[in-house]
Amino acid sequence: MTTLREEIHQQRPFRNLEEEAALNLFRTTQLIADRGEAFYQQHGLTPTQYNILRILRGAGDAGLGRNEIRERLLTRMPDVTRLLDKMEDAGLVQRVRSTTDRRCVPTALTPKGRTLVDQLDEPVAALHHEHFGHLTPGQLHTLIEIMTQIRGRLTPQ
Repeated sequence: MTTLREEIHQQRPFRNLEEEAALNLFRTTQLIADRGEAFYQQHGLTPTQYNILRILRGAGDAGLGRNEIRERLLTRMPDVTRLLDKMEDAGLVQRVRSTTDRRCVPTALTPKGRTLVDQLDEPVAALHHEHFGHLTPGQLHTLIEIMTQIRGRLTPQ
């Protein structure tokens, strides 16, 4: 198995274990993101668009407002409106202005969007298995716990 130092051709040792851990996490995240982007691109989506499809599927027929979608995204997205415009143009989502509150414009999946996100369930599961299937359940639980602890220190309370 190749170490990160070997992979990036670094001659000197890392300054400390924290630096080595941070750089390993960054490199691993980038590799997973690159593969994910290529995968979703094959299906005409970005990872963020797929994330929105999943969020809206979970929200049900009522849909969610733009800000609620933004809060639930895995990655920061300052211009959710523009992204929803593109997804609406592609026929994946629809926005319906409320008759009682014009400021409320929930976004929901169209049948086309629902079909696409449902069709991707198995291929996405296979992609995740490709990334993590070689780990034992105990290793996966440990990985999840460690990342949860790190996020807990980084997320404002």
